[in-house]
Amino acid sequence: MKSVLDLHTHTIASGHAYCSLREMARAASDKGLEILGITEHAPMMPGSCQRFYFHNLKVVPRNLYGVELLLGTEVNIMDIQGNLDLAQKDLQELDLVIASMHTPCMKPGTLEENTGAYQRVLANPAVNIIGHPDDGRFPVDYRTLVRTAADYGKVLEVNNHSLDPECARQNAREHDLEMLCYCKEYHVPIVMSSDAHFDTLIGEFPNIYPLLKEADFPEELVLNYSAERLKPYVNRFKS
Repeated sequence: MKSVLDLHTHTIASGHAYCSLREMARAASDKGLEILGITEHAPMMPGSCQRFYFHNLKVVPRNLYGVELLLGTEVNIMDIQGNLDLAQKDLQELDLVIASMHTPCMKPGTLEENTGAYQRVLANPAVNIIGHPDDGRFPVDYRTLVRTAADYGKVLEVNNHSLDPECARQNAREHDLEMLCYCKEYHVPIVMSSDAHFDTLIGEFPNIYPLLKEADFPEELVLNYSAERLKPYVNRFKS
């Protein structure tokens, strides 16, 4: 099946990406996508945009070149308590919130500490997706992670960039396979994301497809294949 969306991408506003929002939207249109998520890094990522940027997203059209835009953030999990670097009120106003652990923003804890942090973040009603929970620098109990995502009706990401041999994240392939196994068991949906920091990478998941095949992962749990299937999991479309 063909993916119709990519929810995790960055523009020049994130500080270490290279295209404008308009360039990203045009690239998504050229690739036939229906939905594009623009999820800028939140303020504690070095060089990224600040709180006012997110407040002012109201001025941006939500449709460009025939592509529906979801404008949000990849918010940083800051500590093992699960604190985030945007206020709850700010998060609730965004179309889409991905929460991730990044080494510039959080010192890795133990397996139990990292897992507990993810659990607390999954309990946050404004958070939609856990971003790249595959990095071996942040060890996690995947059964507990997936079971908690099931409890709160949240989505877990399989990140194409994590699987790139040049990516700094560690042992992503084996961790993603383990996570996919539990997602099958608990019927937790996943989303494939490019984590694109340049427009040519939007909607490209070449490192993920072989993994899904190896895991014999059911298509009905991959949200990329249906815009309607995605909508109940995204802030913008929740009633």
